[in-house]
Amino acid sequence: MPKSQPKYRDIADELRAQIESGELPPGKKLPHTEKLVERFGASKQTVRTAVDVLAQEGLVVARRRYGTVVRDRRTVRIPLSRYQGSLDSEGQLGPFEAACQEQGLRGVMKTVSVEQVRAPDVAALLGLESEDALVCRRREAHIEDQVVQFQQAWYPLEVAQAAGLDRPGKVTGGVYGALAAAGMAPAEADERVAARMPSQEEGAQLGTGLALPVLTIERISRSDTGRPLELLRVVAAGDRMELVYEALPLPGRHQA
Repeated sequence: MPKSQPKYRDIADELRAQIESGELPPGKKLPHTEKLVERFGASKQTVRTAVDVLAQEGLVVARRRYGTVVRDRRTVRIPLSRYQGSLDSEGQLGPFEAACQEQGLRGVMKTVSVEQVRAPDVAALLGLESEDALVCRRREAHIEDQVVQFQQAWYPLEVAQAAGLDRPGKVTGGVYGALAAAGMAPAEADERVAARMPSQEEGAQLGTGLALPVLTIERISRSDTGRPLELLRVVAAGDRMELVYEALPLPGRHQA
């Protein structure tokens, strides 16, 4: 006879099936541990282990003082045109927020910290001397009540001061709008996208667990004169973000 799997696996399989079928929809609170113990005839530890399996798969997420809920896994499409969409939103929405609104999602970019720093490796990427001061802005992107991205961006001090990026608080309309208003509109950017497995802290904060990869994005934006204006690094939940690059020119496309 084949060996039966552990009880916690049976519980996790049944709850997973309910999640995948929609019987337990996104945002729905899982039954309390006591209810699951009664339902499955298992110990509290067995039930907790089963729920932890689902958390590590990115299917549920624990909320302090509330309970464990089914994680929202709706994907937001982030098109290359997100920057123009932000500028077209009459200065109220940043690129991420504009992309979310387009898809009927409530996306909010929250500022975590703004500080003046010295970072020789970053300064070199921005074409500065190693001892030059930079302004570092840390942000979190939320969809509904869930963190889906961490962002860290650096600016030359002079650029940050001119565009008001050295001050704490949210930049209404997004950083690109602030740079454009200061006469330093970004004209081009190099963007690199990769994937890796999350750290334990990233998995917990993004709700991806340890089984789902995160996307990493690094972008350097420049003015029309080629001056570096921003270095941005992003860590995002891989199952929540879809980066879309449309109408890219291809080498030789005009050749016969």
